[in-house]
Amino acid sequence: MKKAILIGMFSVLALAPLRCALAQTGSSTPEVKDLEKSSPSPSSPKEKKSPTSGYSKGTSTNVISDSATTTATTAVPRIVNSGAPSSSKPEVAADTALTEIYKVGVGDVLDIRLLNSPSNRSTLYSVVDGGMIDFPLAGGPIQVIGLTTKEIEARLTSDLKRLAVEERTQVTVGVRQYSSHTVVITGLVGNPGTKTLRREAVPLYVLLSEVQPRLDAGRVVIMRGGTATHVLDMSDPTVLNFTVQPGDVINLTVRPQEFYYIAGNINYPGQKVFQPGITLVQAILAAGGLARYNVVELSREGEKGHLTTTKIKVKDIKSGKTEDPKIQPGDRIAVLY
Repeated sequence: MKKAILIGMFSVLALAPLRCALAQTGSSTPEVKDLEKSSPSPSSPKEKKSPTSGYSKGTSTNVISDSATTTATTAVPRIVNSGAPSSSKPEVAADTALTEIYKVGVGDVLDIRLLNSPSNRSTLYSVVDGGMIDFPLAGGPIQVIGLTTKEIEARLTSDLKRLAVEERTQVTVGVRQYSSHTVVITGLVGNPGTKTLRREAVPLYVLLSEVQPRLDAGRVVIMRGGTATHVLDMSDPTVLNFTVQPGDVINLTVRPQEFYYIAGNINYPGQKVFQPGITLVQAILAAGGLARYNVVELSREGEKGHLTTTKIKVKDIKSGKTEDPKIQPGDRIAVLY
């Protein structure tokens, strides 16, 4: 009897560690399950791709083909030897607005999708001659030329509702391929040729970054409508923000050598090579003048070829009373005394 009791006690003592280990293992299992529940699965249905991914909407940041750029504000460039009237502020504002939109043209390929529809498939439509696309659900050919993607979306939605087809379906329109807006760049550039725009207007610096101007390029001639409407000096920083429009022909050339003329109470009078940014005092010093107490007459040719002469006291410039004026090509400087 005593022997049986002793055997039972030894059995209980031997099984105790095993029961403790099983108890600890059982208590850790719920914690692992809670962690799995709190960690979202990589294939969670909430993380779906946008149904419009895969094509370029009208608000894409790419403004020319194969080149990503940022939109910049447009400033009025200095136009050299151009008979075109100077740009006004409303025109500048209008050009800035054109850098933010794109209007569909012939040759573009549109990606039109019907969201919330049983057949949510992507269908490509080419804009053919006449500015039409063939969209059977809306009743046939639709005129889209000159419209933005948002305007085309509104028109298709209206037509589908009118025909009682897919009334609750949302229409999305994007441009899959840009072809209608092009410019031609020639001259002193490393990558000339035809470039495709993705906006109604693009700042000049965007195109220059694409074509890589040569170091000797100093002037930009822009032909618009068959005539050279703008001749821009690349030494002027505001020229880089000049807006280029579809159909423009852009030619980069060397900056022709220009001169100014100085005479009077100086050591080296005569014709001098003009350098952009040179001022009156610098011109006098370069010609061997003292530029201390001189009185100078600065003559400049006006729009109709008439000279306008201004008398300037150099001592007022030196004392800071007046601004040191910048010289322009063709200026005549007479140092009186």
